[in-house]
Amino acid sequence: MTTLKGPGIFLAQFLGDQAPFNNLKSICLWAESLGFKGVQIPTWDPRCIDLQKAAESKTYADEIRGIVEECGLSITELSTHLQGQLVAVHPAYNELFDGFAPESVRGNATARTEWAVQQLKYAAKASQNLGLNAHATFSGSLLWHTVYPWPQRPAGLVETGFKELAKRWKPILDVFDENGVDLCYEIHPGEDLHDGISYELFLKEVNNHARACLLYDPSHFVLQCLDYLEYIDIYHERIRMFHVKDAEFNPTGRQGVYGGFQSWINRAGRFRSLGDGQVDFSSIFSKLAAYDFKGWAVMEWECCLKHPEDGAKEGAIFIQDHIIRVTEKAFDDFAGTGSDETFNKKILGIQ
Repeated sequence: MTTLKGPGIFLAQFLGDQAPFNNLKSICLWAESLGFKGVQIPTWDPRCIDLQKAAESKTYADEIRGIVEECGLSITELSTHLQGQLVAVHPAYNELFDGFAPESVRGNATARTEWAVQQLKYAAKASQNLGLNAHATFSGSLLWHTVYPWPQRPAGLVETGFKELAKRWKPILDVFDENGVDLCYEIHPGEDLHDGISYELFLKEVNNHARACLLYDPSHFVLQCLDYLEYIDIYHERIRMFHVKDAEFNPTGRQGVYGGFQSWINRAGRFRSLGDGQVDFSSIFSKLAAYDFKGWAVMEWECCLKHPEDGAKEGAIFIQDHIIRVTEKAFDDFAGTGSDETFNKKILGIQ
């Protein structure tokens, strides 16, 4: 049997102005033609979905699901990466992140945060209306500008930051719980939740909230030199989503993790199409199968070299080839002799 589902594709990087990438039906037909079985839908693009309407109207949600299913696909999850980012923004990034928000709240940090929080609450109800049980997002960040401790971080700064982050997210997590949906944070540089320890700091402040779960994406861990296989061993009980994205890290005498302010193509660490990078996906799929991961394997494309359409075409095959059909019996069952308690005691020399 196989519990991991796929291949799925995250539509965010493929939407465009030209057919077939300019509306939900046509892009779904394109994805299905490549061999994908599911689509992860970005909720900030009205060409895909009206998030508020999907939350407030079960009829509309059924229509969206119908469009996808008529194309031979399933909706894997919804995504609020951009809205989640805006739940917590340090003022130093106000102008840079304003573009993620509608014009009506730009330049007004308080209104922007309120809008983002409401978007997440809509996403919880919309996910329920669509019959989904997991949702993708970012945590946002209040502390990222202090990630490297120079100047020295004052005592208590990190604790205060995570308390505030938890204060903003706890009511959102409660709404997701009310709707029976896991909220999965993509652990990602630029977010306060960027590795295992930072996730644990957050989890402590939200009282180990059952819905505070994880989106596993090994590419971000390659770029941090973090052990992405042991990460599965540690956090598998919280992993509810999986982005299949490749990356490579090739440090030189001139640059390393921080990249020297270079463009993606000139950095030591950069994202690649599936199979072109350094991620050990055979081991990842094996671990997820061993831990009975039941979610989707969703391709996210962010390659600095390959054309996205080529990456998508190759990605569907790559994921399908890595999904493991789990055996229902042990390899040595043929040699079994059968036993009972009396026989076992005899083998052990117990009278």
